[in-house]
Amino acid sequence: MSDGNTIPSNVGTYLARRLINVGIKEYYAVPGDYNLLLLDQLLLFPELKLISCCNELNAGYAADGCARKNGVAAMVVTYTVGGLSAINAIAGAYSDDLPIIFISGAPNSNDYASDRILHHTIGKIDRRQQIDMFSHVVAEAVEIRSPGQAARQIDHAIVTAMTQKKPVYLDVACNISEEHVSLPIPFQIPPPKPSNAASLRAAVQTTLTQWTHAAKPVIVIGVKVRMVEAFDAVIQLADAAGCAVATMPDAKGMFPEDHPQYIGTYWGPVSSVGAGETVESADMYIFLGSRFNDYNTTGYTCLIKKKGLVTANVDRVETPGGEYGCVNMAEFAVALAKVIPRNDASIKAYTRIFAPEAPVAARPAETLLTMRFVHEQVQNLLTPKTALLVETGDSWFQGQTMKLPRGCGYEFQMQYGSIGWSVGAVLGYSLAAQHEGRRVVAMIGDGSFQMSAQEVSTMIRYGANPIIVLINNGGYTIEVEIHDGIYNVIKNWDYKKLIDAFCHDDGKALTICCKTQGELLEAMEQAKTHPNLVFLELILDKDDCSKHLLEWGSRVATANGRPFVER
Repeated sequence: MSDGNTIPSNVGTYLARRLINVGIKEYYAVPGDYNLLLLDQLLLFPELKLISCCNELNAGYAADGCARKNGVAAMVVTYTVGGLSAINAIAGAYSDDLPIIFISGAPNSNDYASDRILHHTIGKIDRRQQIDMFSHVVAEAVEIRSPGQAARQIDHAIVTAMTQKKPVYLDVACNISEEHVSLPIPFQIPPPKPSNAASLRAAVQTTLTQWTHAAKPVIVIGVKVRMVEAFDAVIQLADAAGCAVATMPDAKGMFPEDHPQYIGTYWGPVSSVGAGETVESADMYIFLGSRFNDYNTTGYTCLIKKKGLVTANVDRVETPGGEYGCVNMAEFAVALAKVIPRNDASIKAYTRIFAPEAPVAARPAETLLTMRFVHEQVQNLLTPKTALLVETGDSWFQGQTMKLPRGCGYEFQMQYGSIGWSVGAVLGYSLAAQHEGRRVVAMIGDGSFQMSAQEVSTMIRYGANPIIVLINNGGYTIEVEIHDGIYNVIKNWDYKKLIDAFCHDDGKALTICCKTQGELLEAMEQAKTHPNLVFLELILDKDDCSKHLLEWGSRVATANGRPFVER
């Protein structure tokens, strides 16, 4: 850390030191008059790198991506015009349990007791408009108006973010950033609360009784495993149980895909080959950290029998024989692993029915691109030192069928599903990942890309080096498969030239537009060794998409279209 003797101790530097304490290396910002003095204080610390984004929404997406890789992120915007632009991204981060320290500059503290109308507001004398809106999408929201309370408020907010794995909101009056605050004393993030011993024993015993009476049990991993950092615990349980293990679609990458018991994604009728049949034919299921919604159940069409269902949530276990509160998911998995008898019937059943898809047949180099061929080439980019990020759309379904090498990350936003999320997220994830020599591969559709494309210029500016695979098929393909209309057609861009324009005279990106298989093969070879950002625009037919998207879209449309029932 920078020499504390040469840096003043004030509200802004106190906040900077706390950000460094929890492991933040970059923060994403858009300047505005209410946050400029605060930014001056943050800039005193070379350990904290300012990443200036094109707009606040994209800065929020970047913080989301950074938090996925780094475990926590921070962003700084100005009051109302900045904050309300970013709130959509913070809502998405809340949905995926991502700790983001959201910091907003705020009006002068003296104005809070006045009846003056201020700029960057809608003209009402309402100083709480922004914080009241944010209070619905953060775990804690605090207004810092006095240097005497600032240290306590900052510490409380950051501890809340780290323990609850949710965004928190801080706004700092623009005239107190340079006001004196004592240097922070060391602080620790408290560990998760341990389980209630009696409740844990009862949950394990009830589950064990059901397991011993089951003929063909399975385990399914859900997205909340990340929230409680139960990765090792679920592997320990899987090893002991010996059964087939699947992941929910939003938990892909949270269980090693080279594990001998891994069978792929369970996604109802659009599951991985053999996974759906294996899970739905089981007579007992242990779901660990799973979240069920209309998207990851394909319009609520999963066939799970409640009488065989055990669900271990973040701090609660539910079984057909009873519900048990105050049970930590990781502790439950470890305790169950110590006593569970091995039952490999489901993995044997999976092995009997699994039939791998045939590889794409070799075609002449001038053959036009197809999504199957693109899928195969992106798969070839993945290594233990990469991470795959996929945008809402057919990229979801392409990503689900990728085989992740051990160590390869995987991210997408399913619960909130904000189209355009990925461009900012690629920025944040890439910069965080580059600290450990990891590279991002991103699959993004053209419709999504148009919503946040300008943040590629920020990647170029700060040396991020992702490989972006842009699928140009002329519209919102995922919306087409749910409900088609003229609104799903977009204006085509010359995407390659757009990225060239972002480079201007100092950028070093590699940009290639591919229409044929031969062109893509050549481009992929260049992409693997190019040290800077790579942007590959791939031209595909507008109707070329995954068969799983076709199935999923029709079922979600049916769920959306259920007739009105008087309540």
